[in-house]
Amino acid sequence: MDKRSVSFLILGILIGAVLATGAFSLILGGGAGSGQRQVVLKLAHVLPASAPVHKAMVRMSELAAEKSAGLVDIQVFPNGQLGGETETIEQMQRGALAMVKASTAPMEGFIPEMAVFSVPYLFRDEDHYWKVLNGDIGQGVLHKGADVGIRGLCYYDSGARSFYTVDKPVLTPADLQGMKIRVMNSKTAMDMVDTLGGSPTPIPFGELYTALQQSMVDGAENNPPSMYDTRHWEVAKHYSMDEHARIPDIVLFSQKIWDSLSPQVQQWVQEAADESVNYQRQIWNEYVEECLINLEAEGVQVYRPSKEPFQKMAQGMYSNFDGTSVQGLIEQIQSVK
Repeated sequence: MDKRSVSFLILGILIGAVLATGAFSLILGGGAGSGQRQVVLKLAHVLPASAPVHKAMVRMSELAAEKSAGLVDIQVFPNGQLGGETETIEQMQRGALAMVKASTAPMEGFIPEMAVFSVPYLFRDEDHYWKVLNGDIGQGVLHKGADVGIRGLCYYDSGARSFYTVDKPVLTPADLQGMKIRVMNSKTAMDMVDTLGGSPTPIPFGELYTALQQSMVDGAENNPPSMYDTRHWEVAKHYSMDEHARIPDIVLFSQKIWDSLSPQVQQWVQEAADESVNYQRQIWNEYVEECLINLEAEGVQVYRPSKEPFQKMAQGMYSNFDGTSVQGLIEQIQSVK
């Protein structure tokens, strides 16, 4: 082979390498265009497919597909198919899973500021709650997780949480004395039940039906759809609407995977998430009313006790946050008009 042939051979190899590198970059994170392949994102959560939150995530998937002309495929896995809440969050941190829907309560183990949402009776009403979530305070907390590999996309409504029990209703804090109440794996949730006089017992949500049935716990605390959808009403016949906390659900994204996406794909996903929130809020409120009617039809006694005794007793745990970042957030939230 003469020198001229060798030169052309080397040039061809170099050009091929450049083209291959460019194509590889386009597939991984380049801009949208004819060379970009479909992005498949798996989204895990523990709720049933009948839940409004699941339906909102399906809507998010549809919106992402519409906006991207099919390039973004968000696949939603309900019922804990890919693992429990904490397990899937840890998978997401590693980049083994793209998206997770979680409650903000167990998130305080990853992002301490999330504990503020579990503080009892912090929000005056639903309007105050959404003003905080959509404002600087809520959006600031939403984006606190970048350093631990977590990106917040949006909040979903999870309503007000109240006590439901097997043998007797909770009409005053005194009724909680000696009762084992299932709580989420959240220090703040455990402190809340303890402050009100109960015995907090963290149990995975998927194991709660059996725990109620076998008297491992005397009751739990959650919103009406969670009690109805999981058929906990078959064993717990008392629902006391003390509405001690408004803890939002949150859609999370792996920071590692997010950073690998093109800006255009990121925009499609964020827009789809944002637009799904209004849809979720609408169907959530409708479903709460439907579930309360259905619970009563199934023989559950629904009570509306005075909240004042619960509120007064709950104030005792606010001092637990003195000197922490959560104390500052509590004060900011209380000042929102």
